[in-house]
Amino acid sequence: MPEHGTFVWNELNTRDPQAARDFYARTLGWTVESMPMAAGGEYLIAKVGDRMVGGIFDIRNLPGMDQVPPHWFAYIEVDDVDARVAAARQAGGSLMRDIFEVPGVGRIAIVRDPTGAVVGWMTSAPQPG
Repeated sequence: MPEHGTFVWNELNTRDPQAARDFYARTLGWTVESMPMAAGGEYLIAKVGDRMVGGIFDIRNLPGMDQVPPHWFAYIEVDDVDARVAAARQAGGSLMRDIFEVPGVGRIAIVRDPTGAVVGWMTSAPQPG
């Protein structure tokens, strides 16, 4: 399992996943695999060799994202996302959306700290093996 308090995932939020895929393949040598999302559509997994290094997420049809520019978004591993969100609220932070599950990935919260910075917190799902 990833260590509590460490960055575990980076995700490109973009309106042009194909252009992003092509750019990073040409400039960094990334390969990309498609993964179906439970809510429909696909999520792109960027890889260096066999190692996953990040995701590419299409934000074109997400409510409230029409004014948000394309950006890289980071996720930090936490030992208990529900308990950590409660602590964040007590420390002046807020939750940007309800905590949600991604099957096989983990339990995720999008948190805004008291300075206005936004980050994902994730309690990773146990992996087989």
